[in-house]
Formats: sequence, C-alpha cells, structure tokens
Amino acid sequence: MVDRARLRQHTVEVLTVLAVAACYYATARLGLLQQLVRGQVTPLWPPTGIAVAALLVFGVRIWPGIALGALAVNLLIGPSPLPVLFIAAGNTVAPICSYLMLRRAGFRNELDRLRDALALVFLGALAGMLISATVGTGALVVSGALPSEEFWQTWSVWWTGDAMGVMVVTPFLLAVRNARLPHTINPARWAEAAALGVCTAAVTVVATDTSASLLFLVSPFLIWAAFRFERAGAACCALGVSTLAILAAGRMTGPFAHHGLLTNMITLQAFIGTTALVSLLLAAVVAERNRTYREIKRLCAQLSEKVTRQDL
Repeated sequence: MVDRARLRQHTVEVLTVLAVAACYYATARLGLLQQLVRGQVTPLWPPTGIAVAALLVFGVRIWPGIALGALAVNLLIGPSPLPVLFIAAGNTVAPICSYLMLRRAGFRNELDRLRDALALVFLGALAGMLISATVGTGALVVSGALPSEEFWQTWSVWWTGDAMGVMVVTPFLLAVRNARLPHTINPARWAEAAALGVCTAAVTVVATDTSASLLFLVSPFLIWAAFRFERAGAACCALGVSTLAILAAGRMTGPFAHHGLLTNMITLQAFIGTTALVSLLLAAVVAERNRTYREIKRLCAQLSEKVTRQDL
C-alpha cells in the first residue's frame, strides 16, 4: 500500500511537471506571435507568469517543468545549442529567485494584502526578471547573434516583457485558482460582471484604434473591476486590456501608428505596467479594507453578544 501510494504521488508530480512544461511552451509560442527583436524578444512574455504562479502553487520542486518548457522553446528559435542552454537556464533561475524572494517576504497567494501586491511587483517582477534579461541578452551578444550596440535596447525589451508577464499573468492565474463560485448566483452580479467585461473591451478597442491619446479611458473600468470584484475582476481586466494593447502595437494602429519601435515600446510597456500596477495595488487595498471591515463587524457582533449575556 505504501509503495502504491508513493507511485501515485510520483506519477502526479511527473504529470504536474509535464503540464507546467506544456503550458510554458504553449504560452511562449503565443507570446512569440508579437516578437519585436530577433524573433524571440517580446513586450509581454506570458511564460514567466506561468512559471512564477506554478512555483507559488506547487513549490520549487516544479522547476524541471520550467526548464523543459524554456529549453523546448529556445531550441526552436535560439542561435546555437550553447547560448540556448544559457537562455533556458536564465529563464529557469529568474522565476525561482522571484519565488524565493516572495516567500522570504511572507507573500500570500491570496494577494489580499497591499504588501503582497507590492512584493509581487517589485520582487517577483522587476527584481527577479533582471536575471533572465541579463543572461539571455548576454548570451545573444556573446554568441554573435546580436550586435553589442543593441544590447541595452534588447535587454530593456526582454526585462520589461518578462516583468510584464509576472505582473499581468501571475495575478490572473492566482485569482482563478483561488476563485470560488458563490452558492447562490445573483443575476444582478453576473449582469454587472458581463457589463464590465463588454465595456472594458469596447473602450480598450476604441482607445487603441484611434490616433488620439485615449488610453487613459481604460482607468475607470480598472477601478470599477477592483472595487466591485477585487482580485479576480482586476486581474481579468488587466490581462484583457494588456492583450488588446499588445495586438494594437503589433498592428501599429491607434497611438502606436507613425512611431518607431523604441517609442512604441515605451508607450506600450508604460501602459501595461501602469495598468497592471494600478489594478493590482487597488484590488489589494480594497481586499484588505473589506477584510478589515468584516473583522470589525465580527468583533462588534461578539461584543454585542457578550453585553447581552451580561444584561441577562
């Protein structure tokens, strides 16, 4: 019985590793559809979000899945086997370091505290992804696949793409995992959620399809999502808005028309970063406020009950 239980546990772990590798590879192929530098550097790299979320959920033992996915992707697009190994190693070590820093900071997967949101942004995304960008870009330069004068431009796109993946994809996956359907479905609540999704998508399409600078029009809908639907709503809206903005940048339409690569990258990454940061921090603040309100309400109820008993 013990051997059978161990075999079942090992089987589950192997399947989980393979599932992570498959998800990493699939999202990497999607991300490469919007490549901007040398066919492999994109403004949003979803696999980093997949990797950090998998580590937060399953623990560091899942790292072989990240390594397999990164190696499989880079073997198809990498310049030669040795640089590919370095790039895959950087793509594996960076999420692991992000995970270790987050756990060191006391990060909770529920993302219901402001400190959790700040830790994910500054430790998990901005700090951890310095490793993958530096190792990957350095490997391309050393191998001769990238001119040395293009190092910093490529490095900036690589770093922000990985960081945006963590800031946009990881909260979405954690929110989906922690989401629980209510026992009683309120039709008005579902109607509001549907209206939020339709309005957010429509406004984002309009803002990214007109030459006027209207990207700021998305902000009220992110605030709506955070206040009314907390983490789940904010994460879904941020992911949808970021995806539509990246597609518009790839088509070079709206605010991304008639500009060079560098200008479009600055505009796109500033927009995605602001969108993810505002929605994530605001949702965390709202969740923390609601949790504090519920705790105060519970304590008041307990106090009222004790006073009633004493009067009796």
